[in-house]
Amino acid sequence: MLEALLWDVDGTLAETERDGHLTAFNQAFEALNISWRWSEERYGELLAVTGGRERLLHDMQRQVSAPADLPERQALAERAHRLKNEKYAGIIAGGKLPLREGVAELLEDCARAGLKMGIVTTTSRANVKVLLTTHLGRDWESKFAVVVCAEEAPRKKPDPQAYLLALEALRLHPQETIAIEDAPAGAAAARAAGVPVIVTRSHYFPVSEVPGALAVGPSLGRCNGWRPTADSDVTRIDLRQIVRWHATHATGKIGASRRPGKSGMYTRD
Repeated sequence: MLEALLWDVDGTLAETERDGHLTAFNQAFEALNISWRWSEERYGELLAVTGGRERLLHDMQRQVSAPADLPERQALAERAHRLKNEKYAGIIAGGKLPLREGVAELLEDCARAGLKMGIVTTTSRANVKVLLTTHLGRDWESKFAVVVCAEEAPRKKPDPQAYLLALEALRLHPQETIAIEDAPAGAAAARAAGVPVIVTRSHYFPVSEVPGALAVGPSLGRCNGWRPTADSDVTRIDLRQIVRWHATHATGKIGASRRPGKSGMYTRD
């Protein structure tokens, strides 16, 4: 029986990577008089490295103007990352980064049904706070039974640490939960913890392979033409649909994953 829905943040709740973090990084570089800028394409490549500081240090290896001394590089990465977070908070507070389609509705579904929810991310608590305060109000944390961020889980996804901590706090078996992720690393973290995962594809991960996902699709806001036989009234990926996927998974009646077909419809493997 499904007892809790576990949410990733960046790319899942909102398109924070493209529309928030990338813009904030470049604003920080400009404020610090750092000559380089990250293009949308380059930032997509850097997302293979989890963690903002880690991305900065990785990119410095190819920047001729970066400090040669490792301690100096680390200090610059710390300074740039701290300023980036300040710029990011300003972008969010300015109302320029909405929740992704269908997210608010699914949050409401869970609240009405009394289903527990959790935040499971390896981004900083400050970044989570500014996003969810803006969209859910100052009492945002009371809406979640557990909130695991980078401070609690320093080992970045695809390491399962964040999910294992959430399961421990909830006192739930992995199969009593479902995770919603957008990226292969996040999905791998959930799977490594034994948590079934639904993937809602984001801007930077539109076609990535996601082995073992329960379902894969472009948006929580619509079914894109897919209709289960017994539920022709379903027009979006709502809690009823997720409960059905979970129940079918639990009884072993589905294959390794579901994926969108050529038209974007959900199909069974």
